Amino acid sequence: MTAEPTEPGTVPDIRRAQILASAVDVIIERGFPETRISDVATRAGVSPALVVYYFKTKARLLSEAMRQSENRWYAEMAQRVAGIGPAAKRLEEITAMTCLPSPKKLSRKSDSTDDVEFDDSWIVWLDLWSQALRDPHLGSVREEFDDHFRGTIKEIVRDGVARGEFVAIDESDFAVGYAALLDGLAIQITLNDPEVSSQRAFSLAMRTASQQLGFAWRDLVQSQ
Repeated sequence: MTAEPTEPGTVPDIRRAQILASAVDVIIERGFPETRISDVATRAGVSPALVVYYFKTKARLLSEAMRQSENRWYAEMAQRVAGIGPAAKRLEEITAMTCLPSPKKLSRKSDSTDDVEFDDSWIVWLDLWSQALRDPHLGSVREEFDDHFRGTIKEIVRDGVARGEFVAIDESDFAVGYAALLDGLAIQITLNDPEVSSQRAFSLAMRTASQQLGFAWRDLVQSQ
């Protein structure tokens, strides 16, 4: 059977995006192990057969939901860092996106893929990490996403060193360590750890970055 076209704006593409948004909702509510294809279909208002048609397996549904969420995150990042010259400010913006609440919330509209935003995506990330331990497909998706994030950090560090903003440093080592730090802090925020508020996580991460990269950073909240 020939697959339906999925160009942006087509009916199949919009329907696919609706299923992905519904999948994230159900995974957040139930957790991935307790999420069934039928639950996602009911939430999306489609048949279970259509969900299987688009995504084949539940694992692929999770990976595609995460992929769409990641794509939107990087699109927002590109908008937020556009026009920012200093590498330190770009790194600060990425750190804020990871640790702090989004300054804007987009509505979820059934008639447009451009207005879909996945809330609580870190909850879905927790499920992706746990399932990636046992599922080779999800493991490769996790690796792809982490490589992309580390690569983004490395690019900023490389530019900062070239501009003389940062001290010379192994950009790969820094990217691995800083990405792991941000992931760990994000987990604590998601778990509502009383010792790790969003602002505290952001401040800790930025202090670590400024110390390792050798640039001055002022914590405006703590200095008030």
